[in-house]
Amino acid sequence: MRQPLSLLLTIALAACGSAAPAAPQAKPAMWKLSDPDTTIYLFGTVHVLPSDLKWRTTRFDQTVGQAKELVLEINDQGDKAAIAQLYKRIAFSPGLPPILDRVPADKRAALAAAIEKAGLKPAQLDGMETWAVAVTLGASMYAGMGASVDNGVESQLRSSFKDKPVAGLETTAQQLGYFDTMPEAVQRKLLVSMVDDVKNADVDFRKMVAAWSSGNTGAIARTFDDELKSAPEIARVLIDQRNANWANWLKHRLDKPGTVLVAVGAGHLAGKGSVIDLLQKQGLKVERVQ
Repeated sequence: MRQPLSLLLTIALAACGSAAPAAPQAKPAMWKLSDPDTTIYLFGTVHVLPSDLKWRTTRFDQTVGQAKELVLEINDQGDKAAIAQLYKRIAFSPGLPPILDRVPADKRAALAAAIEKAGLKPAQLDGMETWAVAVTLGASMYAGMGASVDNGVESQLRSSFKDKPVAGLETTAQQLGYFDTMPEAVQRKLLVSMVDDVKNADVDFRKMVAAWSSGNTGAIARTFDDELKSAPEIARVLIDQRNANWANWLKHRLDKPGTVLVAVGAGHLAGKGSVIDLLQKQGLKVERVQ
């Protein structure tokens, strides 16, 4: 199953932001990492979802009830004005070439069409860094499918943990920084991928959400392996480094008693080099419970 790089970001990075068909019996994957006095549930998420997808199971809701704390990738986006100012500061730079000039000549017509479909004009994006244009077009693409961050797993989980502590593994500034520090050539590769993906984005998104909702981690892992092999620079920044950081955090979190639910993009928990794989290689017992 091929998924475009732009869609992979919806299950790898939270800051990026017609209904997908639910699996006959939706059971997104969940694992348990534990020692005698600590239980950590690991749940793979999709940050952007359609409004009518029913993915919560009895087992998952029981876990939510047991958990005393929720940990997400990020949890500092409550102040929309502050986030907007942060984005403006990071995403815009003076003296950039026109956005259409930042892709190969044979991609310019497709980029112009994608910009028009988003309800924008190229001149509005000329001052934005290349990665930010890719993110902006991606967000517009998902909105056109009836999917949004408001319907994503994280938004639903925050509602379920209103009276319990909620923390973040990273900050919004960190996540945007991953993009902002990419070399310009890599940013342009990301933008071209976004442009190439527009045509089949709806179908690919449906397939991706179906794989996630059915708990098919093999399909998710194969998707990441196939796509990110063609973009190893992006994989190192968005996947490999962060997986290592989070596995280390989880190992140390076992030193603190209690029950916690950790919910991160599903791509971080599937396959070789995933958080699950790294924990197991350290000799920790990780049991799949859904």
